[in-house]
Parts: sequence; structure tokens; C-alpha cells
Amino acid sequence: MEESRKRLQQIIDETDNIVFFGGAGVSTESGIPDFRSVDGLYNQKYDYPPETILSHSFFVHNPEEFYRFYHDKMLCLDAKPNAAHLKLAELEKKGKLKAVVTQNIDGLHQAAGSRKVLELHGSVHRNYCQKCHAFFDAWYMKEAEGVPRCDQCGGIIKPDVVLYEEGLDNRTIQESVDAIARADVLIIGGTSLAVYPAAGLIDYFRGRHLVVINKSPTPRDKYASLLVQGSIGEVLGAISV
Repeated sequence: MEESRKRLQQIIDETDNIVFFGGAGVSTESGIPDFRSVDGLYNQKYDYPPETILSHSFFVHNPEEFYRFYHDKMLCLDAKPNAAHLKLAELEKKGKLKAVVTQNIDGLHQAAGSRKVLELHGSVHRNYCQKCHAFFDAWYMKEAEGVPRCDQCGGIIKPDVVLYEEGLDNRTIQESVDAIARADVLIIGGTSLAVYPAAGLIDYFRGRHLVVINKSPTPRDKYASLLVQGSIGEVLGAISV
């Protein structure tokens, strides 16, 4: 681990064009459950599987059950940024990190101070009435009882998150592709790279160093210039900027 940390430090020191691509593992250290770990949401018991509940058709036909799950499991508004979020924000402030591409919807990168954050799967902090398109923040959703409704027209509010059966935002995809394609160093952290089409964006990287930091193996490990198996917060937190 010490040798890997030194190598990562060297790679970061030698460039000012880094992009970070992250997933659920970045936020588990802040207490937000992921979906596919042993203790994740996929291994807990509900009336329906989480991937069914978090689908567009389920939201349309069973909004009460959707919001019961969403309220309990997805709105982790007391979570705080961890060492990984804070270090990435510091790297951006120093001009070394050009973008964070994230599969997470929790807004912790922005809370840590990151400004260029490309949210592939949306954010719990943006919610819109389906009838009049009025905006509502995450706390409005958290405090609402049952199905959240617009206080202006009474329409059902939908979180700006990408549900199963929905496509990713084209503009966010294009910005992510552009950032990854231009990067000198791509750091992948806290993701199994199992969710597509998000994971496919890695294919656009043409830079010098691909760094993978994850607790478990990923399909990209064999292509990495540097592979670090460990806690993303611990690894990035040890980096000097």
C-alpha cells in the first residue's frame, strides 16, 4: 500500500489534467449505503427488489411505495463529505482536477467544495413538479408525508434522478466524454464499473495513466497503470496537494 501511495502521489504531482470517475464506494464512507455490497440495498428485504422500486414504471404506478423506499433509503441528508470528497475538491482548487464524473446522487462532492461535478444519475437535491415544473429541494422531499406534492398546483413531484428504464442526460454524457477524452490521468474510485452506460464512458480515455482505486476487483484492473485495492477515502486522503 505504501508503494502504491507513493506512485499515486508521483502521478498526481506530474500532471494538472486529472479527471475522477467515481461510484457508490466514494460515499459509503460517509454512511450512505451502496446497492451491490454485502450490506447494500440489494441484500436487504423489501416487498419489491430495489431495482424494481427504483424504476420509472414503478414510480408511475406505485408512487406511495416508491416514496416510502426513497424517503427511507435514498435521502441521506445528514451525511457529510469524507476524506475522498474533500481531497478531490482540494485538487480542483489547485488546478489539477478538471472534473468529477459521478454515478452518485447525494451531492457530497458539491458539499465538499467541488464545482465541476458531472452527475450521470442526477441528484436528490433537485426535484420538480411534473405539472408546473416548480423546483423543490431535498429537505422539502424529506419532510413531505407520503407522495410529495407541489405546494402551488398539487402535482406529484419527481426527483431529478435517473431511474431504471430512463436514459441518461445527453448533455451530461457529452460533457463527461469530453472531460475523460481530454484527461491526462483518469482516476477511477469506489465503483465496480458494473452499471452501464455510465461505465462505458471509460472507453473514451486516451491519456497516460489510468488509476483504479477500489476495494474489490473491476473489469478495468488489467488496463490500469496503477491499481490500489483499498478505501478510497484513506488512499486519497493521504495525498499531498
